[in-house]
Amino acid sequence: MPDTKVKKSRGAVRRSIRKRESPSSKANGKSALGLVFTPKQELFAFREMMLIRRFEEKAGQLYGMGFIGGFCHLYIGQEAVVVGMRMACREDDQTVTTYRDHGHMLACGMDPKGVMAELMGRKGGHSRGKGGSMHMFSIDQHFYGGHGIVGASAPIGTGLAFANKYRDSDQICLTYFGDGAANQGQVYESFNMAKLWNLPVVYVIENNRYGMGTSIERASSTTDLYLRGRSFDIPGEAVDGMDVRAVKAAGNKAAKWVREGNGPYILEMLTYRYRGHSMSDPAKYRSREEVKKMRQEHDPIEQVRIRLIKNGLAQEEDLKAIDSEIRQIVNEAADFAQNDAEPDASELYTNVLVDV
Repeated sequence: MPDTKVKKSRGAVRRSIRKRESPSSKANGKSALGLVFTPKQELFAFREMMLIRRFEEKAGQLYGMGFIGGFCHLYIGQEAVVVGMRMACREDDQTVTTYRDHGHMLACGMDPKGVMAELMGRKGGHSRGKGGSMHMFSIDQHFYGGHGIVGASAPIGTGLAFANKYRDSDQICLTYFGDGAANQGQVYESFNMAKLWNLPVVYVIENNRYGMGTSIERASSTTDLYLRGRSFDIPGEAVDGMDVRAVKAAGNKAAKWVREGNGPYILEMLTYRYRGHSMSDPAKYRSREEVKKMRQEHDPIEQVRIRLIKNGLAQEEDLKAIDSEIRQIVNEAADFAQNDAEPDASELYTNVLVDV
C-alpha cells in the first residue's frame, strides 16, 4: 500500500515548484502563536539585527574597495534566524555554523572590531588574521566556527553535543547549516549518532532557497527539510525565519526539548538572502522582482520597526538614533581594522597544532 505521507510530500513539492511559497505560508505561523515580545525584547531584536545588517553592508563596501579579499558571504536578510535563536538560548550554549557566519559571530557577542579585522586579515582579528571570513573562532563566546566545507558544521556540532553529554553539562549546541548542505551524507551520519545517543543538539537548517545558484526545488527531491530526521525519529518543524518572534518561539521549544535530555531537534528556518551567494555572485538565477518582493513584504528588521512604532514603543527618531549609534560602531570597527597591522611572518605556524 502506498505511503500517503510520501504522496502528500511530493504534492507539496509540486505545488512549491509551481508557486514559490513565502516563509510564513509554509510555516503557517504556528511558531509565533502565543509569543508576544516585551518592549525590551522588541528593542533588543531591532538593535541586534540592525548591527548585523549594517556590519554586513560595510563589509560588502570594503570588499568592493579591495580591503577584504578571498571569499565573503553576507548574511543580509537572514538576521532574524540567529538573533531569535540566541534570544531563546543561554549565553553559554555553543554555536557552530558554516561560511556565512558574520551574523552568528556578532549575535554571540564577539567584538565587531575583531570580526572586521579578521575579514581584512589583520592581527587584531579573532583568529589573528589567519582565518578570514570563513574561519573565526571564540572560546570565550562559545563560538566554534565558521567552516568552509559545506555540511562540516553538522558533525562538529554533533561532537560538541557529545562532549556536553559526556561531561554531564546541560549546555546545548546550536548547529547551523543551509539547504544546500542538507543533502550531504555527513548530515545524516550526524543525525543517526545524535539520536542514537540522545545528544543535546539543535540542528538549524537555514533554508534561504538557493544553494549557490541552484534553487532548492532543482536540488532536492523533497523540500520539507524539517522532515529529514524522520527516519531517525528526530522531531522537527518549519519556522518563518523572517519573523524573529517565530524564531524565538521555535527556539524556546527546541532548546527545552534538547536540554531535558530528549535528544536532537530540527528547525528549518525559511529565510532569504538579499545578496548573492558570495561577493562574486551576480545572482542572475533569480529576478529583481523576487528580491524586491521579499524585502517589501518579509524584511525581518522592518517587521520589528513597524511593531515598535505601531504599538507606541518607540518613535521614528528613537530608531534613527539607534541606527546612527550602530553605524558609528561599525565605522569604528572598519577604522580599527584598516589601521591594524598584518600578522608578523613569525606567526605563520602559531596556533596550527596543539600540544597534547
